Amino acid sequence: MSVAPPWRPNLLRGGLVQLDQTPPTVVNVITFQYNPDTVTRTLTPRAIGGEPGDRLEVLRLTGPPKETIKLEAEFDLDDNYPEFVATPYLVNTPAYQGSLDPVTQSVGLLTTLAALESLITPSTTQLANVDALFMAGQIEVAPVEAPLTLLVWGPKRIVPVLLTSLTVTEEAFGPQLQPIRAKVSLELKTLTSSDFPAGSPGEQRYLAYRKYSETWAAAATTTNTSPMGIEHIT
Repeated sequence: MSVAPPWRPNLLRGGLVQLDQTPPTVVNVITFQYNPDTVTRTLTPRAIGGEPGDRLEVLRLTGPPKETIKLEAEFDLDDNYPEFVATPYLVNTPAYQGSLDPVTQSVGLLTTLAALESLITPSTTQLANVDALFMAGQIEVAPVEAPLTLLVWGPKRIVPVLLTSLTVTEEAFGPQLQPIRAKVSLELKTLTSSDFPAGSPGEQRYLAYRKYSETWAAAATTTNTSPMGIEHIT
């Protein structure tokens, strides 16, 4: 059995966690099979001012910045069964099929993909309940509330998010057309303290995320301008 070199630590895996807020209860955990190679974060400030030069108070911030996160996750059923990785054509052989549990054999990656889709899809029970309220004459029906989704990217970056875009590319299929390899592109909007009721688990999780960021920023803060060739700036 091969052993990883001591200088190569085992990497944590990122993923998504669904959380009911009242009371805080984990509903589901979706772990990335492979960590995305890149995570793209775009931050846009929330400020009072408009265009520069209009004499408004452009430096006043009205709240946390708008943040979007983009990443691409890959899933490959073959890698759970390494004896078949080097020879993908064996996926249609009895030996390969016999190595899989019955559920995996019949649906492949559909369980993982369905779990991702459930982040933005009301359950059939919820939809039926809404229909029943309409049939009972309830004109105004509150929209279905989904569990809170957290992007977990290490123990100190746990971010409340809203999934705004999900693109699934199925790249290979088994004999029953079940996907066995897929890429999933995710676009997420960070939910800030402005999006939650005061004291809610979502607000607390965002504030904890920001506090870690403030700590890291403080560690890099300096007043030394000499590397820029400037002795005095004030």
